[in-house]
Amino acid sequence: MTKALSIREEVVKERVGLTSNYAAAYAVKAVDVDVIAAYPITPQTTIIEKLAEFVANGELDAEYIPVESEHSALSAVVGAAAAGARVFTATSAQGLEFMHEVLHITSGLRLPVVMAVPGRALSAPISIHGDYQDLMNARDTGWIIMIASTAQEVYDSIIMAYRIAEDRRVLLPVMVSYDGFLMSHTTEPVELYHEEYVRRFTPRNLERYRLDPRKPITMGVIASPEWYYEIKYQVIHTLKESKAVIREVHEEFNKAFGTNYGLIEKFMVDDADYVLITYGGASSGNAKEAARRARERGLRAGVVRIRLFRPFPTEELIEAIKDAKVVAVIDRALTPGNVYEGPVASDVISALYSRGIEKPVVSVVHGISQRTMFVEDFYNLYKMLDEYSKTGKYPGSTIFMGLRT
Repeated sequence: MTKALSIREEVVKERVGLTSNYAAAYAVKAVDVDVIAAYPITPQTTIIEKLAEFVANGELDAEYIPVESEHSALSAVVGAAAAGARVFTATSAQGLEFMHEVLHITSGLRLPVVMAVPGRALSAPISIHGDYQDLMNARDTGWIIMIASTAQEVYDSIIMAYRIAEDRRVLLPVMVSYDGFLMSHTTEPVELYHEEYVRRFTPRNLERYRLDPRKPITMGVIASPEWYYEIKYQVIHTLKESKAVIREVHEEFNKAFGTNYGLIEKFMVDDADYVLITYGGASSGNAKEAARRARERGLRAGVVRIRLFRPFPTEELIEAIKDAKVVAVIDRALTPGNVYEGPVASDVISALYSRGIEKPVVSVVHGISQRTMFVEDFYNLYKMLDEYSKTGKYPGSTIFMGLRT
């Protein structure tokens, strides 16, 4: 039996400078994974380079599998997870697209795979720079998805991801995403917890179904029409119900390690008339600074950052924005051909509508392929929301900020 962390127990920490990619690698080492498989792709590559270094130096006792593609990388950890191993992989952009078939297989087999995804723009044209188009293409694959905004949060979220994924009430894969380059390659201060405490927080679930010649089971068989629908519904139902477990793990993590994570982050929203809804690092940080400037000039501005993207935090989000006059959703991804081209904007509108709440929602796209997002852009957006509220005239389509005309 793994000894639980005491709330009063002082966790040993070491403060170091790390990129978000290195923070991800240190978290994987801390939870003591068994199998790592990944294929290099910018801006993810330094994660697996650091993990390969840990394995080669004997700092991590894991099987490191060099593979020939991202499809093979996820397939390899699927096989290892099916056998009961604790596994990890990482990718970005076209790599995540190449994995797409296996993303559905992973959730359909109910395997607790954890993957880091520093977001990157998709070709064509070729771009190595950061946005979240790759992640949005994976949002309907049955994975739990968290989006971090700091290197510390990347480290902490990956640790929590293993507790969530391996919980017998969940048994679903988890992605932890964050800004490509703006976070993946930027050094920040990170508090690393002594591995003893991390491993006590993340005990292995050895009672889950797995391939074992002593207790034979079959995985991945053909399902007839009589059963396929029910099996896929189990993923939908479990993903929705997993939010209670995710909330529980966050609360336990906060008590154990002295953090303050929720499913969303609220910034000056209690009395805000105008709220920007963001995700990731760069847009959220600039939005907060813009809110401060707007407050100095008499506008009651606030920011809500979405940490948990799937399952969508409907209740938490509605509670945060229910008193606002107008909200704007800042998307760093596109859904071409949709009513609104901002994917998360559509989620927010659906969330409000599902609870019978009528509130103006402005869809905004910015930061595509790492187009610079200025604090002034978001301050001007607050002024636009104020003008919309006074006139009652709202844009009927997505606003593309920072786009040259």
